Amino acid sequence: MTDPLTGRLLVAVPGLLDPNFRHAVVLVLDHNDEGTLGVVVNRPLEVDVDAVLPSWQRLATPPGRLFQGGPVGLDGALGVVLVSTTTAPPPGIDRVSGPFGLIDLDAEPETLAGQVAELRVFAGHSGWAGGQLEAEIAAGDWLVLDADERDPFSVAPEKLWSQVLRRQGGDLALLANAPEDPRLN
Repeated sequence: MTDPLTGRLLVAVPGLLDPNFRHAVVLVLDHNDEGTLGVVVNRPLEVDVDAVLPSWQRLATPPGRLFQGGPVGLDGALGVVLVSTTTAPPPGIDRVSGPFGLIDLDAEPETLAGQVAELRVFAGHSGWAGGQLEAEIAAGDWLVLDADERDPFSVAPEKLWSQVLRRQGGDLALLANAPEDPRLN
């Protein structure tokens, strides 16, 4: 059974001023008693995928850039893909939760080309020790929201934070228009 946080989004509240997570939208890839692993899905870098993984560039979802997945392990890469929810993913892809999977970036892209509809490559990841994320959620630093299958592959990632909040409706939709620094309001 998948943990209830795995496959969901962590959306930073406007008051979260840590520069690593300011206005961040994090896709949770794994959550258990030992900790949490995720990737920030709205931080494209000015580096094309082919600068570090040339054979994967043609499969990368536009804009074809690397994304900064978080402040941890910036020398490593994770590939997040969209997978069918009705069939088992092919070898080389592990289902995370729902429509999201992790792809083996050491595999030959040609063997998976016809089976990958969307691919984002993340330099680094976000991580929390056991209990740390739960404490941050309880303190009100993060909103835990359902992910849409398009979120990690957004064509306008710089607008994703606002879009995710806006689609929630009600009071959460109002947060989408929060000032850049709420302390100055």
